[in-house]
Amino acid sequence: MIVILMASLISVVCAFSSSNHYVKGRAHPFKQSHVGTPPIVGALGMVDHANTSNDDGFDSGTNYIMPTNIESRRKFIASITSIGLASVSLMPCQVAAEETTLPPPALPPVEAAVIGDAKKLFNEGRALEGQGNILAAQRLYTKVTKIAPRFIYGWSNLGNTLVAQGQLGQADVSYSKAVSLCEENLKETEGSFGVKRCDDLYLILLNRGSVRLNNGMPREALLDLQKANTIRARPDAVILQNLARAQELNSRFTQSDTSYNTAISMTANEVNPFWLRSSLVKYQLGDAKGAMDLLKRVENRFPEAPEVRAAYAVLLWGKGDEDAARKKFLEIPDRARAQYVKGDYLEKVVSWPAKAKDTIGEVAKAVGDTAETPAAATE
Repeated sequence: MIVILMASLISVVCAFSSSNHYVKGRAHPFKQSHVGTPPIVGALGMVDHANTSNDDGFDSGTNYIMPTNIESRRKFIASITSIGLASVSLMPCQVAAEETTLPPPALPPVEAAVIGDAKKLFNEGRALEGQGNILAAQRLYTKVTKIAPRFIYGWSNLGNTLVAQGQLGQADVSYSKAVSLCEENLKETEGSFGVKRCDDLYLILLNRGSVRLNNGMPREALLDLQKANTIRARPDAVILQNLARAQELNSRFTQSDTSYNTAISMTANEVNPFWLRSSLVKYQLGDAKGAMDLLKRVENRFPEAPEVRAAYAVLLWGKGDEDAARKKFLEIPDRARAQYVKGDYLEKVVSWPAKAKDTIGEVAKAVGDTAETPAAATE
């Protein structure tokens, strides 16, 4: 009886140890489809690269901006309590197969296009974004990333709406997801025909690089923008002006000057605020004449902009015309002029090159503006 009982016990133990244990998972709901690749480039304050427009405001520091861990633990512990019978021997059951850890299921392919609900929501989001309803567009793009988490452009367009609201840190996360998925897609589809590919990696890198440029990450921005420029493989004015700015902030002034020159040559018919930055890079390199020639055109377009007047005062002081420099600097309203004696403003807001910052400090001191006794806050 005891032997029969123990044999039955062994049978129960073996049967239990060989039972199946399931790990819950979720299959990706969509397959890859072929729909038009959406435009994904926006700007700080804008959302569509193809439809950007310039206003008459001046801001030389604004740069265009065109997340299943399955854990399977198959541990079975068989414990049999001794009943004090020396004549009974229990042989261990074979459970090796149960102790083998199965690999996690493969991720579904990256999607460069979607179908069904995800496609509908995505297109509605684009329409709302185009109408300027950024918050509504953001809500729809967020839904898209939940329904189709491996859809490249759900993440990149979500990034655009976050940029438009000034949420640069979150935008960086979204763009980084899009970059990673795009790169994965290019590897998956290499050598394939008739498969939708992510063919605008350079645009997503441009967006992320521009965000990082405006979010205190100049080194990371430079890497993104260099890569975007390489992938683009031909001159692009938007990439070049952002690349020049990144090179400038990383003290690569000669490279920056070259990039600015090329960008300006491609936009010579319309003066842009970034031309002021190019002028100050030339001043940093000792090209006083080139700096002044360029800044004169900027002043002609934006004559009352405080930063233009301050930069002009710098160049006048640099060539020895101190009286004219003081006069030009005093044309700036008191409250705006007081900013130029603040280290944080020069370092983090306008982020001028070192030589220009030193010079404007001398000009400010010459007119009696100092950090200890700033200009009166009146206009």
